[in-house]
Amino acid sequence: MNNPFAMGDSCPDTMTVWRAEDGIATAPSGVSTGPFEVQMLLSSRADGEMTAMRAFVPAGVITHWHSHPRGQLLHVLDGAGLVQRHGCEVVELRKGDSVWFAPDEKHWHGATPTSAFSYISIQPVKDGTAAHWMEPVEQEQNQ
Repeated sequence: MNNPFAMGDSCPDTMTVWRAEDGIATAPSGVSTGPFEVQMLLSSRADGEMTAMRAFVPAGVITHWHSHPRGQLLHVLDGAGLVQRHGCEVVELRKGDSVWFAPDEKHWHGATPTSAFSYISIQPVKDGTAAHWMEPVEQEQNQ
């Protein structure tokens, strides 16, 4: 898989099983401060359908600013992460925590400097996309 964020035409139309080790790929460059791995669970360009992925982020790696046209639910599986809504304070997340980013809310998320971070993210599709990627986070914003 060249681009694990590449969108499929629609979600599966029958029961589908994803094994823990299947389909894990490195996220494309230009979306974070360093490489991290993702496993796409649902991928669709169809309006109203969901995309979902499992992410494995090494310590210190964070995403660039981005937003989701219909919002994003992020649920922490393991480790410690950081999230920030544009203009607000950085918030730390731990295993079992969840966070909702409202539609078009500019934000970033990633691992703390000392802990890896894994999560499931779910985001609905609007106008053929589930995310809009923006500029990198300035270092002083990630303190």
